[in-house]
Amino acid sequence: MFCMAIKNQKTVMIVLFAVIAVLALLVVYAFAVRPAISGYATKVYNDGVQYGVQNAVVNIMQQAASCSPSGVPLTFQNQTLNLVALECYKGTQQAAQNQGNSS
Repeated sequence: MFCMAIKNQKTVMIVLFAVIAVLALLVVYAFAVRPAISGYATKVYNDGVQYGVQNAVVNIMQQAASCSPSGVPLTFQNQTLNLVALECYKGTQQAAQNQGNSS
């Protein structure tokens, strides 16, 4: 009977130790691992958004600098804005003035 009590006591101790270990792992995950993963994901998302916006702006600027006659159309809902690089606009004005002066 004494041996049975010792075996049961060892089993109870192993189960309690396992429960404590699982709870400790949950606490470590909740307060260390999860915030680290969440912070990394947020940083990667923000970097991606920032790179995407910069890439879009550079692309629009390059298209506007190509001096297409209609500019670069930016449309939002029912409004359209045509962007033209300032150098292209000045070049068009100077060409118009030169034509007016040569006539």
